[in-house]
Amino acid sequence: MNRFLIPVLVILVMAAVLRGEEIRLTLPEAVARARSHSVDAAAALAELQGAYWEYRSYRADLLPEISFTATVPSYRRQYSPYMNDAGDYSFVRNNYIDVSGELSLSQNIWLTGGKVSLSTSLDFMRQFGSGAYNRFMSIPVALTLSQPVFGTNHIRWNRRIEPVRYEEAKAAYLSATEEVAMKSVSLFFSLLMARENYSIALSNLSNAEKLYRVAVEKREMGHISRNDLLQMELNLLDARSALTDSESALRSGMFELRAFLDYGEHDEIVPVLPDSVPNVEVSYAEAYDKAMSRNKFASSMRRRQLEADYAVASAKGAMREISLFAQVGFTGNAADFAGAYRTSGLRDNSVVEVGVSVPILDWGKRRGRVKVAESNRRLTEASLRREAMEFGQDLYVLVERCRNQRRQVEIGSRARDIALARYDSNVQTYLIGKISTLDLNDSRVSKDEALRQYIDRLYLYWYYTYQLRSVTLWDFVKDSGIDADFESVVRQ
Repeated sequence: MNRFLIPVLVILVMAAVLRGEEIRLTLPEAVARARSHSVDAAAALAELQGAYWEYRSYRADLLPEISFTATVPSYRRQYSPYMNDAGDYSFVRNNYIDVSGELSLSQNIWLTGGKVSLSTSLDFMRQFGSGAYNRFMSIPVALTLSQPVFGTNHIRWNRRIEPVRYEEAKAAYLSATEEVAMKSVSLFFSLLMARENYSIALSNLSNAEKLYRVAVEKREMGHISRNDLLQMELNLLDARSALTDSESALRSGMFELRAFLDYGEHDEIVPVLPDSVPNVEVSYAEAYDKAMSRNKFASSMRRRQLEADYAVASAKGAMREISLFAQVGFTGNAADFAGAYRTSGLRDNSVVEVGVSVPILDWGKRRGRVKVAESNRRLTEASLRREAMEFGQDLYVLVERCRNQRRQVEIGSRARDIALARYDSNVQTYLIGKISTLDLNDSRVSKDEALRQYIDRLYLYWYYTYQLRSVTLWDFVKDSGIDADFESVVRQ
């Protein structure tokens, strides 16, 4: 007995594993899982992480930087050209090793666009051969300033542009998560509609079979015509065909939602129809204010305007280039390490350079670049005005759709209840022979259409709701902003 029982238990366990589990899923649960498990959410997170590290790199440019550079070592054994006092050239043999190192602390000056650094360095050279010797050269301390004059202060422009760019990236991430929610709403209601169509098809098939049996009996008693009997048989065939189609659509919808939410391939998702919608009225003025202060479009407009101004400033700064380089410090030179740092042997070490690049004749090339940049800025400004107008128009339409769709859901709910009651009444009336087949078919079609329209109106309501959230980044139900702890999000 045990020999047969064990294989049976194994088969039952394997069947249970392959079948998976039944998951009753509400709309909020589907949205929450999509935000954390979907591939689209992972892609939005990757974009945010890239923008975050770009912003961190910009912030690092504003902080002091400590660097160490060294050559350890450089060995040369070769012939080099040499010119004597008479101007004659000859080649001399070199055989030496050189070791150098420098430690520097540098800081960008965002106010002027220059750079200041404090450094210390040491060079050691060992000459080989018959007259071998060692030489040390030290620069215990040197203060260096490099400063563009009348040029473009790129650091200051970056301080204006990069924070706006990062704010745009954060808003884009929040909008992307809401777009993930919108996709989950679409797939959720698509499966819900498929299950409802399947349920309707099953019910219609059951009714069609029952009505066909009744029609056969009535035909045998001569109470209905042959034409009515054939119509009932045709209804039965149509019901079987509709069941096959709805079953295929149900499997497809199940697969799409299951893959999007990262469930197991054998899990069966049972979407729960939302039983209510929140009673929230949103005005266009309120939605527009939220969108213009929180949406990525607002940050994008500011960034693009700043970038256009930056391009003009860069083109004007390139018309003439003047740069200043200055270094002050001390240097020592001796045959031993200690002597190179001996105070009595230190000498001043100063360098001052002023570089100038001014075009004398460039046939208007640089001025042309300025004109192009100014023209592009005007084009950007015009594009921004047009896009702002279109953004406002689209938002107005969206707010009106949200307001109208809530009323449509209420109407659809009442129409569904009426259609169900009418169909149930007509079935009973048909059984006692007081209405025709056409009247019964009409009530059945009305009932099915009312059910589908109600689900479709619910879908549009929730889709528009999350679309409005994605545009305004505001939860109007809770009356609070949609935000995130970005520091923890980017470290996931």
